[in-house]
Amino acid sequence: MISIDPESQVPPYEQVRAGFAQRIANRELAVGARLPTVRALAATLGLAVNTVARAYRELEEAGLIETRGRAGTVVSAAGERSRERALRAARSYATTAHEIGLTADEALDIVRAALADRESR
Repeated sequence: MISIDPESQVPPYEQVRAGFAQRIANRELAVGARLPTVRALAATLGLAVNTVARAYRELEEAGLIETRGRAGTVVSAAGERSRERALRAARSYATTAHEIGLTADEALDIVRAALADRESR
């Protein structure tokens, strides 16, 4: 499932959030897949309940998961829409990069830098 690196400088909640986000993006977790309860995952990972709850809250705010009361927390269909949104943004960026004369390598370097900056927060 998700693993935590206690030596990482990335906070545990972000490791949980990023781990699920990546599994959803890679389609390892399909739409409708049920996630463990906050308490169960916290116990499994040896984290505080509030740490896992924060990760779930951020995933829900991003539209990747949804909580259905007693039915639990599941991967949202919005995750697929998020991929479509990312593709539209990438196409727009590619058009802009081409218009201003960036090479593909330069454009990708900019994206990598932006992603690295986002991950370091």
